[in-house]
Amino acid sequence: MRAAVMYSPGDIRLEDIPKPKLKPGHVMLKVAAVGVCGSDIPRMLIKGAHKMPIVCGHEFSGHITEIGEGVEGFSIGELMGVPPMLPCYACDQCLTGNFSRCRDYDYFGSRRDGAYTEFVAVPVGNLLRAPKGMDPRATAMIDPASIALHAIWKAPPTAGQRGAVIGCGPIGLFAIQWMKLMGCSEVVAIDVSEEKLAQAREAGAEHTFLVTDTIPADMKYDIIVEAAGHNSSINTAAKLAAPGGHVVFIGIPVADVTLENKTFQHFLRQEVSLHGAWNSFGAPYPGKQWTVTLDMLATSRLRWEFMITHELPWRNCPPCSIRSRTRPNSSRRSCSALNRSIGAFAWLISSVLILARAAFGLASSTSKIVECWERARSLMKRSIRVPAGRNNHRSTGGARWAGPPGH
Repeated sequence: MRAAVMYSPGDIRLEDIPKPKLKPGHVMLKVAAVGVCGSDIPRMLIKGAHKMPIVCGHEFSGHITEIGEGVEGFSIGELMGVPPMLPCYACDQCLTGNFSRCRDYDYFGSRRDGAYTEFVAVPVGNLLRAPKGMDPRATAMIDPASIALHAIWKAPPTAGQRGAVIGCGPIGLFAIQWMKLMGCSEVVAIDVSEEKLAQAREAGAEHTFLVTDTIPADMKYDIIVEAAGHNSSINTAAKLAAPGGHVVFIGIPVADVTLENKTFQHFLRQEVSLHGAWNSFGAPYPGKQWTVTLDMLATSRLRWEFMITHELPWRNCPPCSIRSRTRPNSSRRSCSALNRSIGAFAWLISSVLILARAAFGLASSTSKIVECWERARSLMKRSIRVPAGRNNHRSTGGARWAGPPGH
């Protein structure tokens, strides 16, 4: 089968690799849709993964093509969502149901081969059955939507409270929707892109601000979700909190973070609670974060399709810096047999590489850095969803540029 294999940051090769062996307790999924997470970009271009070479991609759905020994209750052809973490089930955190904090976990796409390929063997404990007729793209978006829910459940709002979201990628856009569903009377959204703020308004935000705008001093919020992972957005999030408010941090910074004295004085004196939110899992695994999200997506109470940036078949992807090679002892297949998800990822990486290099080291002035950064951001669209069997190419707005390869 074909796969995008990362050997080192920036060295991603399209290769023939062996199809995974089907072990007892596993099913084989044919990848139906896979997203490019914000964490995939620095992982594949800057930071690297926990082991290499590796096939990345952890936001995915797939149809069952084979069922392993000992697996019951599943049928060929069923659509599955896949919680990407494989907990150890033995550490103190797992034993108390805090799977997101597992001390010895595995993870599709960063610690074991993921879904930028045609087939993935998945343990039965990582299967989440999608209702009949559910769109594979929506199923692949359970991961970012559940991350937003996991964060908001750190300090769930009550009816009439006000919420704010900084960073309007898919996680931020889902956070806006969750806040409204939980009864927030007002939600404000902040981002660097007017295009993404338009999406935030579509998600339900009443007020939107660019980061360069002046936010009125009297606008304070009961719960703030920070989903950008930038030094300035982290400080802004803490200063937006109302007395006794809560700030939940999802964004993963690349650089060091410095809290301004004004920020510290605000959350100290106003008794603001700061929360970290990591992953999206609860007990029993994968938790209500995933099962509730699945239901909300399946019943269209969570809107998702407006977040899609591109849907690309393989044949529409231009030649790029990803090299096509064949591993020893593997059978060759024509490029036309490659799953469409690989095509989308190849397009993304090839489009981003030059601009990313400019933004991170070759720009000669501040204005040029900003220009390169904005151009790179416009291409670093996190939510690339590629369903099998679709040939259309659509471009809408947004997603986020997030930090290092955490998983």
